[in-house]
Amino acid sequence: MKPSGGRLHGKTAIVTGGTEGIGAAVARSFCAEGAQLLLVARREEPGRRLVEELGSGRARFLAADVSEESTARDAVSAAVAAFGRVDVLVNNAAVDFVRDILDTDRADLERVFAANFFGAFAMLRECGRVMRNQGAGSIVNITSRNASVGVPSMGAYAAAKGALLSLTRIAAIEWADAGVRVNAVAPGLTETPLIRAWIDGQPEPARFRSALVESVPLGRLAQPEDVAQAIVYLASDESAHVTGASIPVDGGYTAR
Repeated sequence: MKPSGGRLHGKTAIVTGGTEGIGAAVARSFCAEGAQLLLVARREEPGRRLVEELGSGRARFLAADVSEESTARDAVSAAVAAFGRVDVLVNNAAVDFVRDILDTDRADLERVFAANFFGAFAMLRECGRVMRNQGAGSIVNITSRNASVGVPSMGAYAAAKGALLSLTRIAAIEWADAGVRVNAVAPGLTETPLIRAWIDGQPEPARFRSALVESVPLGRLAQPEDVAQAIVYLASDESAHVTGASIPVDGGYTAR
């Protein structure tokens, strides 16, 4: 049964990359389900606007880059100072990278891993400290279809997301005795500003979009809200016996 205050009533969540695309959809869905939020992202203006929309009593914003080692500690401190605890972490912040392996150098790898894995690792570690002391918590790592299947030109990105999927499973086992659950959501092609810009930058955007849609068995790109609802489930007590799992939200792409 859904609690009267929402499925996340009374919970405090940190959402990284929380101001656009999937992150913004998560923030709105969490708020609608009763959560209090600390949003973490690099750009201050979108963060300020979203906090105004959600209400400053329910949401706070930290302008920071997750690839910086200090960000994870600062985010946890800010959430505890504002709301007293950390119940949920959504590791959503990431950078995209499309390039053939032969054209990818060490600097490229370091930039992609800094945001997509090292930053997520630090957030998971610092939130895990607090959650273990509390005796409960839910961490949701946003991976990708690329963590499970081979997509040309996605080598560096896929390697980082694959590492995050492996970390999800290990943390789930290490922290199960403390009541801390760790799961992943693996989106497929999702209608975000980043994807729209990628499509619009193609020589024939309409034909390119059509080919992308045809690659999805359900016949459409995901909406950010589709992904957000899977994350709400894993963050809530409805998934109390789920840990170490990865839920694909890809319209059947990885089921082929």
